[in-house]
Amino acid sequence: MRVSGSCHCGAVRFEVEVSGGVEVFDCNCSLCSATGFRHLIVPHDDFRLVEGETALTSYRFGTGTANHLFCSRCGVKSFYQPRSHPDSWSVNLNAIDDISGLAISFTAFDGRNWEQAAVALSDRF
Repeated sequence: MRVSGSCHCGAVRFEVEVSGGVEVFDCNCSLCSATGFRHLIVPHDDFRLVEGETALTSYRFGTGTANHLFCSRCGVKSFYQPRSHPDSWSVNLNAIDDISGLAISFTAFDGRNWEQAAVALSDRF
């Protein structure tokens, strides 16, 4: 199933291929809590940036491994390269245009204790 989404202003648009049932991670780290980011992990091959590459700006912190990509016009982070999944994008479920066709299961992720939570997560993938 193909779903599409965007940042708030529409300058950055993307498409992802997903199965009808998806797992979404709710992270409690300082950044995700502040922005309402809900992680849908999508392999790089199942993601396509439709438009807006030049509108993206990058923010890195901590180890600098994760590449947080924001629309430089409206400030919304609709997807980014997570440290936990170097071969995948993390897409913000809240940035997808229509989730009505998805069967979504939510899993808590303890991002405030990232190192320990990442070990538990890596055992699942």
